[in-house]
Amino acid sequence: MNKKTNAGLKTICLNRKASFNYFFEDLLEAGIVLKGSEIKSIRDGKVNIADAYAVEKKGEIVLINSHISPYKQASYSNHNPTDERKLLLNKKEINKLIGKMQRDGFTIVPTKMYFKKGKAKIELAVAKGKKQYDKRATKKNRDWNREKSRYIRKSS
Repeated sequence: MNKKTNAGLKTICLNRKASFNYFFEDLLEAGIVLKGSEIKSIRDGKVNIADAYAVEKKGEIVLINSHISPYKQASYSNHNPTDERKLLLNKKEINKLIGKMQRDGFTIVPTKMYFKKGKAKIELAVAKGKKQYDKRATKKNRDWNREKSRYIRKSS
């Protein structure tokens, strides 16, 4: 699960379900406020952001429903696995995201979590939900491309 892509970037986890369920309009990077036992658990790769999303609370963007497993060696100072985690963004970015959520009906979905120069970062997507027929079309295109590549491989 831990694979290196670029120099200095180490992917921790991906949210592959998000690209199937949403149309992405914009991607941005944010830092996360974490406790010591949380970062140790993240370094072990025990993170799940598949059902996570971000909302606005008191002028801040907060990540909800992300699951970071408890760290076994942290005895009394362990964390709650499904706590709300504050995202570190500029005030201008926060205002832009709040405006898109309230006016245009967009949602903020995490797409991947990674380490960048030793710091845990999360990639957020400003997204619009897909309808059922959009999901069927995506699945149909994916299957057709798979069949097409098989046919080309067999014929050559």
